[in-house]
Amino acid sequence: MIRFGLLLIACSFGGILLLPAVVSQSQPISQKARDLHFRSLIVDTHDDTTQRLLDPRFDLSVQHTDGSIDIPRMREGGLDAIFFSIYIPGTVNGPPAVQRALEQIEAVRRQVTLHPNDLALATTAAEVRSAFAAHKIAVLMGVEGGHMINDDLKNVDKFASLGVRYMTLTHMRNTNWADSSTDRPAHKGLTDFGKQVVVEMNRVGMMVDVSHIADKTFYDVLATSQAPVIASHSSCRVLDDAPRNMTDDMIRALAAKSGVMQINYHVGFLSQEFRDAEKAAPELGQAMEAESKKRCGDQEACQLIEADKILREYVAQGKLPHVYWTKIIDHIDHAVKLVGADHVGLGSDFDGADMPYGMEDATHLPQITNALLEKGYSESDITKILGGNTLRLMQEVEATSKKMGGKP
Repeated sequence: MIRFGLLLIACSFGGILLLPAVVSQSQPISQKARDLHFRSLIVDTHDDTTQRLLDPRFDLSVQHTDGSIDIPRMREGGLDAIFFSIYIPGTVNGPPAVQRALEQIEAVRRQVTLHPNDLALATTAAEVRSAFAAHKIAVLMGVEGGHMINDDLKNVDKFASLGVRYMTLTHMRNTNWADSSTDRPAHKGLTDFGKQVVVEMNRVGMMVDVSHIADKTFYDVLATSQAPVIASHSSCRVLDDAPRNMTDDMIRALAAKSGVMQINYHVGFLSQEFRDAEKAAPELGQAMEAESKKRCGDQEACQLIEADKILREYVAQGKLPHVYWTKIIDHIDHAVKLVGADHVGLGSDFDGADMPYGMEDATHLPQITNALLEKGYSESDITKILGGNTLRLMQEVEATSKKMGGKP
């Protein structure tokens, strides 16, 4: 989930960025790529569509002309398993944060009840594979921000029992027990209680998500966790110097402990050129926020739709650079060259960030398979990146839980 204010380097506005109707056509896909893509199990570990599910007027089964995710477009793009993000702003704490998280979990679970022919709730790698075999989309969940446990390990257990299978330890702000990558350090990484959170997540079979956390927190997590960890939606800092991205040393350390980094598609995390343009023109973000509020009043969803339209107007006017979907391939390729194909996956941030041109929604996913084939990747390695690595990581986390006496 990216905050509003021209996408920004460190933002705090809540909600999702809903894209207008697809603005660029899909790229040609070879028959070989198409065949490989649709027989592979495709997993996306981070989608903020949950915010739309809270609106009773939103129908996931209908193809929409805004946003990135609905059942028809997942089907068209071959997306077989999706982690819906449970997100509450870091400014909301205490019992209200827990309650709002539970409401979102219920909203996700309700979709499976509403659409049983298309969706299946999955809590293990085996259940994801079973859903795929039954031609259903596996529905999973990740909590995006450790503030939602309200400093209580019992809430880790509660979320796990309801099907949550990862938790991002922080979001844009520090928690009381972990430092965020976009806040001032307060704890020098993980506190003792933060380490207890990590161990409890190991015990209950919940993946520890290192996206959003400070670098020191990241290394504390690796030293504490008994299971491999996931970066659910992070890209490569050497290609785009955003604090939310991972350094090469971090990527190596993650891989050394059998972890997986899931490449984020947000333009501000893909393109250094775009990031530099943001920094050079902060007035554009201010103007975008003012204009979207003028058009929408206090209607947050409307504000975000209009903000994205304004952003693309700025790009068309030459005020900001185009960012094309091929940047995703650059980040995948860098990480693979660094640590191998066993430690890279996909964590789009669909419906929570601004997508690059040519990757506006899930229908464009076969382009990734096609591009990797064109770069000479083996079919085996592509299948791992598309979803196999995530399932392997889930299995290892489940095995650790079993050894610790948990019941994932």
